[in-house]
Amino acid sequence: MLIRPRRLRKTPLVREMVAETRLSKDMFVYPYFVVPGKNVTHGIDAMPGVSHFSADTLVKDVEKSLKLGLNKVLLFGVGEDKCEDASSAYSENSVVANAVRELKAAFGEDLYVITDVCTCAYTTHGHCGIMHNDYVHNDETVEVLAKMALTHAQAGADMIAPSDMMDGRILGIRQKLDANNMENTAIMSYSVKFASAYYGPFREAADSAPNKGDRKAYQMDYRNPNETLREAILDEDEGADVLMVKPALAYLDIIHRLRNNTNLPVACYNVSGEYSMVKAAAQAGWIDEQKVTMENMYAFARAGANIIITYHAREILEKGWM
Repeated sequence: MLIRPRRLRKTPLVREMVAETRLSKDMFVYPYFVVPGKNVTHGIDAMPGVSHFSADTLVKDVEKSLKLGLNKVLLFGVGEDKCEDASSAYSENSVVANAVRELKAAFGEDLYVITDVCTCAYTTHGHCGIMHNDYVHNDETVEVLAKMALTHAQAGADMIAPSDMMDGRILGIRQKLDANNMENTAIMSYSVKFASAYYGPFREAADSAPNKGDRKAYQMDYRNPNETLREAILDEDEGADVLMVKPALAYLDIIHRLRNNTNLPVACYNVSGEYSMVKAAAQAGWIDEQKVTMENMYAFARAGANIIITYHAREILEKGWM
């Protein structure tokens, strides 16, 4: 035989030299759940290794992350007053706005702060918008999301990440930010967010499960791959800076499809259910956690993701798995 592909797989050194897909710590974004109060660090049962933090303990934990080279975070607010109009979501003293101010005061431009923008954790019904007669009203919700985004931007957030899946919300947020001299605040759109069963542990962590019905009227149908491009390109045309696919592991084909149809950076969200399944199987001794975790990370990068949002990020860097 003249051609023997195994020659380039013979040793670790040659395998590293010819590797087609590479990971960098700079690709990782680490999610945090922020709660009101002081001196709070509370583990989340459904997500081993992940905790709720008050702003003061968040600053301490982020400092540890920065020492590992993990310098991008995504903040979710938990524990605010819930009301029908989600007004606590855009309060200047919301838990997220306060956390952003404290993080920026402590770390400045050494830390890139992204904030989730959605109403699900701030409404009594748990849906991602303003509801009347059991229906989430799109345009009224967009107005609330734009106010929420502006509050986060004015607090110092570097990037806004709307996760609601309302039509036109990227344009509404972009116009609100630009009209208030926040034109340099970037937008990472949850452009392709499926109505998925993989979000279960997150809904415990964020106290954001709907109290009735489901989110299929606004989140995407996982049977429709062509529709994903329509949603993503609409967001690009409305001013999004980054396009995201969520979940990630079950949707590698969608990540790849989007990568081939946009010049914008593509993010993927390795969601709570994907994370917790790995953790549970590892704790049961059924899988090698390091090997499975890293196989998943390389799958995301191979599919075309430039940015990987994952709860595994801290452990990957702490334990030197890369």
